[in-house]
Amino acid sequence: MGLPRTDLLFEPGVSPAEVATRYDELLAKCDGAATRSIQPHQLPEHTGMGIDFAAGATTARTPIADLEKALSGDMLTKSISPDQLATLTGALDVLKAQVPDLVKDITPTSPVATGLQLYDLEPGAKSLTPRPTPLRNRMPRGKGVGKAHEYKRITGFTGTGTGGVGVIRPGISDSTQTNFANPGSANTLYYNRGPKISYAGDSVSVPYIQFSASDQLSWSTQYQGQGFQDLRALSRASLIYASMLLEERVMLYGRGTAAGFSGVLAAPTGVAGAARAAVAGETGITNGAGNIYVRVVAENGDFGVSQATAASTAIAYTTGQVVDITYTLPVGATGARVFVSNAAGADPGDAARFLYTFTGGSVRNGRSGYNTITIQSTLPAAGTVPTAWPSTLPGGGTINLTAADGGSAYANEYDGIWSYCSGANAGYTNKLNAVFSTTNPGTEYQTAFAGLYDAVKASPDRIMLNGFDRKQLSDCIKGSANSNYVMRVQQDEITGISLGTVVTAIVNEVTGDNVATEVHPWLPQGNSPIISDTLPIPNSEVDSVFKAFDVQALMGVDWTPQQFAFESSSYWLGTMVCYAPAWCGSLSGIKLQ
Repeated sequence: MGLPRTDLLFEPGVSPAEVATRYDELLAKCDGAATRSIQPHQLPEHTGMGIDFAAGATTARTPIADLEKALSGDMLTKSISPDQLATLTGALDVLKAQVPDLVKDITPTSPVATGLQLYDLEPGAKSLTPRPTPLRNRMPRGKGVGKAHEYKRITGFTGTGTGGVGVIRPGISDSTQTNFANPGSANTLYYNRGPKISYAGDSVSVPYIQFSASDQLSWSTQYQGQGFQDLRALSRASLIYASMLLEERVMLYGRGTAAGFSGVLAAPTGVAGAARAAVAGETGITNGAGNIYVRVVAENGDFGVSQATAASTAIAYTTGQVVDITYTLPVGATGARVFVSNAAGADPGDAARFLYTFTGGSVRNGRSGYNTITIQSTLPAAGTVPTAWPSTLPGGGTINLTAADGGSAYANEYDGIWSYCSGANAGYTNKLNAVFSTTNPGTEYQTAFAGLYDAVKASPDRIMLNGFDRKQLSDCIKGSANSNYVMRVQQDEITGISLGTVVTAIVNEVTGDNVATEVHPWLPQGNSPIISDTLPIPNSEVDSVFKAFDVQALMGVDWTPQQFAFESSSYWLGTMVCYAPAWCGSLSGIKLQ
């Protein structure tokens, strides 16, 4: 059906009701016309009305625009009275106000600036949070009771060579007389028997420690997140994972202050500095020349630092040089950080110092696992407050360079594996302060194996390494002139060769046992514990050298709401013991190449 002829639609004498009906029919036709292209031969008989449907193919129009053009045409104004035309024009204006979408194109920014489209948001936030806890996963656990875990040890008896007990000569004759009186007795009883053996032992009590972490989720955040993610479940899961990761770090390098634990780290000693020319891979100091002053702190993993050393004497440098800061780390430290002041004149004190955070050479993010930190590149402006690192310490607080300790130890903590393996009771410790040998790869560990065997006849089970250090150890094989390292290509590998080698174990040249190597994700570079998991002693009553005891294993607690928030906490009560630290050891000061 074609468009009605306008001269018939608005002929004189037609009732207003009929005009309205035919007007509605015209609107319907116009609305349909705007959605298609009309060819010239399809036009109605009368085309002089001013409604050109063919123009829609090249000009964007709306039905309202077509009606406005029709109302202004000569044929229509001649066919109806001025009053009828005014009525139609008024009705059209009302329609334009009520239906604005008809008078403006819909585009990605119209009529709403942000567009009228769906929001393609995937539900649930992606969790890019590494959370490996290898020590916690493999640590044997026992049930604890009371306030402390206590055990007794026989550390040596005659002939063992341990516990400070010596040896005796067992040879006797018929005239040999040995005193068998009870200790403290005034009686003297001699018998014709061999000499008595001696014992050494001790009793160890390790307190149980409470641990906890908490999280808070406001009600508004929970309810606004409905349909996207269950944020309360996310809060609970994150809290438990965080607690596991924190326990992992305590197991690795915790330091307690209770009796028998390692206590706070001592400050580094022997701080000195010297300027020199930059070598390949180094960047000389770019800003100015003059003097710098430093303080050095020893660090304990992520758990704080020792007291700072006294300020160094002035260390002179010129533009383009680097400055080597050397020091001796205390027992148990995992590395060092340096605070620098480069203000003119005498050392201005802590307020003008900054924490050196350059990464390059043996320094990563301002820390070094061995006995040197090289100051290079652009020195920050003086006045960067050093007490902001780290922002939090166990129990709260921040570093003060003149304080007795920077949070290296904590009363509510027990000694971790590193504290036992590098402490005074370990069977072997060595501050390497060098790179691994490429002349004889693995010789540093062979020396450690020999030392542990000589001390207590230990045969370690595994070596823990930072990822960089395991890579360096593996590279020593390829870089050694004496290793006979060759590459062989198999027939099926002509178009694709797998490169690389990794040290998975080191043969203990003393005992012949294989000692596994493994990377721990949170072990600071430069440190390598050497661990015995079991003892090579029959009937030792030690099923595992390291063992955790839980009075209460890790649990989650949802608190009764006391404000507009969901609040949760984790809680666990326990400790970790090391029955035989003398069967463990460590290498520290492994230089990063």
